[in-house]
Amino acid sequence: MNIDYNIMLIGFMGVGKTTVSRELAKSLGMQEIDMDSYIVEHENMKIADIFSEYGEYYFRNVETDCLIEIQKRKGRIVSCGGGVVLRDENIMYMKDGGVIVLLTATPQTVYDRVKYSTERPILNGNMNVEYITELMAKRSERYEKVADLVVTTDDREVSDIVSEIIEKLKA
Repeated sequence: MNIDYNIMLIGFMGVGKTTVSRELAKSLGMQEIDMDSYIVEHENMKIADIFSEYGEYYFRNVETDCLIEIQKRKGRIVSCGGGVVLRDENIMYMKDGGVIVLLTATPQTVYDRVKYSTERPILNGNMNVEYITELMAKRSERYEKVADLVVTTDDREVSDIVSEIIEKLKA
């Protein structure tokens, strides 16, 4: 399968974007970019530190700048940060030469996957299913509106998720 566009994985934190992007990249023989890691390297500091030192608005500006840079080359799998879809301009950049794949999971699944993480500044002090449910509800319409494809990750093997994405891309 020859892919000359970027595959942009979006979804709430903890749905499996990073894990799936790595396996998808291997399966398709493409380069994988984890946007959060890209930002950490670009800013030379952890995302939690960027949030605490400069705030969310600054982080979102950096995120947009990095997205623009990433989109200059095609044929990549990009694991996007959970909030990248919050800005209209980011959607425009992702749609320009890319396919947006939404990964979903239930709030309980997300909680089970991230409950021991200290690298989730949006959840710091709110690490519970109720808060995750509330935040997911605020973002879900936005995610669904911009997605070209939707794949559920609850209780599934990564290989099955990757196979489903590849099949949907071919269709």
